[in-house]
Amino acid sequence: MRTEFLRLNGAVERDPAIDAWMKEHAGELRTIAHQWFEVMRKCGDEVQELLHDGCPVACFGDAPFGYVNAFTSHVNVGFFHGATLPDPSRLLQGTGKFMRHVKLRPATATNAAALSGLIVAAYSDIKERVENG
Repeated sequence: MRTEFLRLNGAVERDPAIDAWMKEHAGELRTIAHQWFEVMRKCGDEVQELLHDGCPVACFGDAPFGYVNAFTSHVNVGFFHGATLPDPSRLLQGTGKFMRHVKLRPATATNAAALSGLIVAAYSDIKERVENG
């Protein structure tokens, strides 16, 4: 039995709308969002991206695995299948059936290694889902 998951139309290798989105957000929030979206972009050659629901989304082909979004005082680094990701550092927040996020605030320490690990795990997970059902 094949598991269905979200697919997004219009993902491209480098979406200029994401660069425009980054420029719309000021100061430290933009820096945080940009830093972590760059980690997503570098996960693999198959990473595509698009602006979806008003925020930058990273995909394996057309299957989303992560996003960033800036709010008034924090940035969320989110995962479309975050509920199934291993999270030994307990960074993930949320109670939904699928999605989870990590909330980052300026001038607050971030466990960069653990967050990088979550991004890599999310990419590996979606790649496995797409390639092997």
